[in-house]
Amino acid sequence: MEKEIIKIVKQALHEDIGKGDITTKEIIPKNLVSEAVIKCNSDGILAGVFVAKKVFELLDPEIEYEPLLKDGEKLTPDTVIVRLKGKTRAILTGERTALNFLGRLSGIATLVDKFVRKVKKYGTKILDTRKTTPGLRVLEKYAVRVGGGLNHRMGLYDGFMLKDNHKKVLGGIVNALKQMKNPKDAIVEVDNLEELKKALQYKVKRIMLDNFNIEDIKKAIELAKYTGIELEVSGGVGLHNIEDIAKLGIKYISIGAITHQATWIDFSLDII
Repeated sequence: MEKEIIKIVKQALHEDIGKGDITTKEIIPKNLVSEAVIKCNSDGILAGVFVAKKVFELLDPEIEYEPLLKDGEKLTPDTVIVRLKGKTRAILTGERTALNFLGRLSGIATLVDKFVRKVKKYGTKILDTRKTTPGLRVLEKYAVRVGGGLNHRMGLYDGFMLKDNHKKVLGGIVNALKQMKNPKDAIVEVDNLEELKKALQYKVKRIMLDNFNIEDIKKAIELAKYTGIELEVSGGVGLHNIEDIAKLGIKYISIGAITHQATWIDFSLDII
């Protein structure tokens, strides 16, 4: 994971610096050393401290980076999370990239935490999806874990999942199910109770109820009651209704919004 993170950080730095930080190079002496702090300006859950560290280390390998909080800890306004001491050029050049990572990842962790707390007493697990920022999936899914959620699958390569367009191409769910070599390892998405009944006959690992209303979720639970097949709810889930779903006894709820609708947490860096 570390190699992949370094690759992501290098790309982010290149995106911002390009051929060089022309302002800093022109007016800041090469060997000047400064101290700085990174602080949070809003409530939330911290994620991305080690990513921000990589930003500054790539610019100044000798920089002193002292985290005062760990990923997963609660944030409050005006909380100092990191102290820095190193080459002033490195601190100024890496500032925005480091804060961007912290803001984005902490935003995801914060939103996930809100969902997790809503369903914790029911034993329901919150799962993410593949609705992530291109190039940042490994970090965004890490932030989901920091917030208390679980990763669904990292990509198309590490989990068998039968979805709508697979069914359409193959002429329906039954034809699609017949193509599966190892049903017990498969997750199958169904759009209605009739598809659910057909999927239950194949003893798959898990069935995802896509955009089911509460009444149909109740019926689905009864249909799957003695099969040993896990049920997952996805689609149309928000903070306003997740507890109503969880209390029915659903084990998994997957939510794309925890990554693609997370609001950034505000951080700032100040030279001291």
